[in-house]
Amino acid sequence: MRMDDQRESDNIEDRRGGGFGDGGGLRLGGGRLGIGTIVIALVASYFLGINPLTVLSMLGGGGGMPAVEQSAPPAHKPPPSDETARFVSKVLASTEDTWNEVFRTSGRQYEEPKLVLFSGMTPTACGTGQSAMGPFYCPGDQKVYIDLTFFRELKERFKAPGEFAQAYVVAHEVGHHVQNLLGISDQVQAARQRAGKAEANALSVRLELQADCLAGVWGKRTDTMKNVLEPGDLEAALTAATAIGDDRLQQQAQGRIVPESFTHGSSEQRVRWFKRGFETGDINQCNTFKASRL
Repeated sequence: MRMDDQRESDNIEDRRGGGFGDGGGLRLGGGRLGIGTIVIALVASYFLGINPLTVLSMLGGGGGMPAVEQSAPPAHKPPPSDETARFVSKVLASTEDTWNEVFRTSGRQYEEPKLVLFSGMTPTACGTGQSAMGPFYCPGDQKVYIDLTFFRELKERFKAPGEFAQAYVVAHEVGHHVQNLLGISDQVQAARQRAGKAEANALSVRLELQADCLAGVWGKRTDTMKNVLEPGDLEAALTAATAIGDDRLQQQAQGRIVPESFTHGSSEQRVRWFKRGFETGDINQCNTFKASRL
């Protein structure tokens, strides 16, 4: 991606080095969960879960979101020498430009989210965030949380290298913020609470695929405005979308695929909806909830 001359966002909070991540496990509701429990939760909610903290809370014996037991460490700007953090900051700025324009065109006001860089674990309005969860969005404080070591895992474990693959991850989480602002997330959450397990999972899939489509809309509009994409960038994003499909992750984790337990969609579905957003650049094409075929 050609991002060298792009602006950086002012909405970055760098909490790395704050000391919150020290300790032998994730503390939830007075107890501490080890890495084994976290792995189980990840298998249950999969990569980029909507509310992975809820799963951990249930495993820890809580009935809802885990309680935050410490305040956030002081935030600061990423150092100029941190190229990955600066790249993420520029990607976030590009999402701000894109969604400010989209919302303004429709007569709405876009509220820009904060993006928090952290290491290990950090308090959020949704509970204690853990780097093992992967990047996630918390609607309670309207912040995206990322441990940048995840990008190494994206490259090495998921075989999805490249800057546009990293940018896709950020854009997907910002897509959840857009859903939150539009009231879609609350509607889905309310419907999930009334539904059975299979139906609730199906609703989660539609929510996640819509976020993929919104990431595609960002990619198209950003490239149109700023000409940032280079040959191979689109393929990098599609590789990332393929790598994190529920079918691919289930096959790797348990050696079999259980479609009714999908929460994010298959590799094919994730690629299809990202491409739909990218090819059209139109948010109106991202209504996965009315689609007869995902």
